[in-house]
Amino acid sequence: MIYNEIGKTGMRVSNLGFGASSLGGVFHSIREEEGIQAVFTAVENGINFIDVSPYYGHLKAETVLGKALKDIPRDKYYLSTKVGRYGKDGVNTWDYSAKRATESVYESMERLHVDYIDLINVHDVEFADLQQVVDETLPALVELRKKGIVRHVGITDLQPENLHWVIEHSPEGTVESILNFCHYSLNDDMLLDYLDFFEEKGIGVINASPFSMGLLSQRGTPDWHPAPAPLKEACAKAAAYCQEKGYPIEKLAIQFSTSLNPRIATTLFSSANPQNVLKNIDYVNQPMDEQLVKEVRAIIGDQMRVRWKNS
Repeated sequence: MIYNEIGKTGMRVSNLGFGASSLGGVFHSIREEEGIQAVFTAVENGINFIDVSPYYGHLKAETVLGKALKDIPRDKYYLSTKVGRYGKDGVNTWDYSAKRATESVYESMERLHVDYIDLINVHDVEFADLQQVVDETLPALVELRKKGIVRHVGITDLQPENLHWVIEHSPEGTVESILNFCHYSLNDDMLLDYLDFFEEKGIGVINASPFSMGLLSQRGTPDWHPAPAPLKEACAKAAAYCQEKGYPIEKLAIQFSTSLNPRIATTLFSSANPQNVLKNIDYVNQPMDEQLVKEVRAIIGDQMRVRWKNS
């Protein structure tokens, strides 16, 4: 496992990180005990960065993760969670007020059984008034940082231009890291366009969803996936091609996202299956077939960098 620092935070994290969204049954139903074992397996095999949110599974992911973390020494992992996006009884809700952000941090700490959070993020800022994020949400989190309740502050979004805007309009040092998903993968490397800016600002970069939320998988996308049909079809052709070559597209996808750019501190994948965790760790530790990368990207063709709206 390779370890990189997230910006200037001092957090040296594994280049493969554990995204806990699967613990909330986001992609399909899970067995709780198996999900807990997946967390143990990740940490035991060198993964030291865990990311979650109260939104994932509408509190379920944090609750299940908390049950695992009770039995893991606190110095074995860095923990990231979020504020701003929530849900209850299957209904999505958003609240980026300072009051709710502060309350949410303490609620997350209770569910996660920790007495501080290493990295707190404003979740999916595109659903907020970006000015409110700058004027209200982030200052509330900075106050918690001053108190030591959280160690570092970041922002997340699907759309990298929103991350750029918030950083440009916030006091220097407010935002320490960004988390962007589905924009550094086999079918979309748009995140590269923003790396110079983030580096100039001293901001760490976290990449997520190397499989593009299922686009780059043999199983294919879940019904709710927001990508347009031509992109889904192109990725399905690429997956079939990789299968013919005896090289699962999931292997190529996670190798691509973790091996090519040292300025990206970590790439998050999510699985509630311990065997899948081990498989992905093994993939990352193997050399990548760079010729196959070129062939797959040629198959995706004019669907490269095709975008979709968050949902």
